[in-house]
Amino acid sequence: MANTNTQQAARTSRTGRRSSTRPAVRGKVLARVIVAIQILLALVPTVIIAIWAFADAWPWPDALPQAFSMRGMDLVLSGGAGGGLDSLLLSIGIGLASAALSTLVGAMAARAIALHSWRGRTAFEFITFLPFLVPATVFAMGVQIVFIRIGLAGSVLGVILVHSIVSLPYAVAIMIDITRAAGTRMEEAARTLGARWPVVLTQITAPSLLPGIISSMTMCYIISVSQYFLTLLVGSGKVRTFALVLFPYLTGGDRTVAGAYGLTFLVTTFAIFFASEILLRRLRALDNAELYAA
Repeated sequence: MANTNTQQAARTSRTGRRSSTRPAVRGKVLARVIVAIQILLALVPTVIIAIWAFADAWPWPDALPQAFSMRGMDLVLSGGAGGGLDSLLLSIGIGLASAALSTLVGAMAARAIALHSWRGRTAFEFITFLPFLVPATVFAMGVQIVFIRIGLAGSVLGVILVHSIVSLPYAVAIMIDITRAAGTRMEEAARTLGARWPVVLTQITAPSLLPGIISSMTMCYIISVSQYFLTLLVGSGKVRTFALVLFPYLTGGDRTVAGAYGLTFLVTTFAIFFASEILLRRLRALDNAELYAA
């Protein structure tokens, strides 16, 4: 009798484990399918852009181009029509400058929001996210009028500032989380031991916020280099970034040149992203090594 009860309990336990593991397995399979679909949706347009960059003739409904050419890449590398590498270097410079400015302002704003209690903090946090809420066209027109009156329209500095404004909410959102996680305990301990604020800033605050700073700068850089409408209005057509040179080829129907510009744009953007990702992984590995060494 006891053996029978034991066997029934074992069968019930096995049945319960099977019934509990089935939803987990189905969830994993569904998650993998969704991820695979997302990867496919991202890769297919990228592959098409890469093919168009070297395609000379690709009529519908052919699956592959009938002829290949280096015309698009030659135009990009030679800087024809006021574009090429000069506009790419200008875009990289503007992107890095606006990313640094947005991250610096975002870090200070995040510190005020995350670590201090003061009247108007909620309203201040809402104001920092206004570029999310205001329509891009309305915002661009308003900024253009202001910049014309203060003499910043048509200048690289004006483009950097307007790119910093639209990327600031992303910087604030990233830096708030990392600032709350870092806290102020290490800073307070250093001050108690007699460290002055430059030492605290360079030896404690900046290293603890470095992963967030790298993530913020990467996000803000990507936002900056992809801006077309704001750059066109504020730059008044004088500041010819890579996106500004690329757009006419998209609308003009020259897909070979557009594909070459698009492929170059993707390669440079991915290079910045992967470099930041490698740096973040090395920082995490260094932190783990120091933790285990301690």
